[in-house]
Amino acid sequence: MTDVSLLLKIAGIGMIAAVICQILSKSGRDEQATLVSVAGIIIVLTMLADRLGGLFDSLRSIFGL
Repeated sequence: MTDVSLLLKIAGIGMIAAVICQILSKSGRDEQATLVSVAGIIIVLTMLADRLGGLFDSLRSIFGL
């Protein structure tokens, strides 16, 4: 997966979550809107977990830790 496609996926998830949160907030379901925003954050963090692991491995090899 290229870096641009990862950024586009993250932006898409953020936009979808924002729209759903706005709809839920306007209809008076603030608790569900909060859960949707937390779920969006968790989805993005799981997408980034592999990249962050690779970054830490690179830093370890560079600094010899």
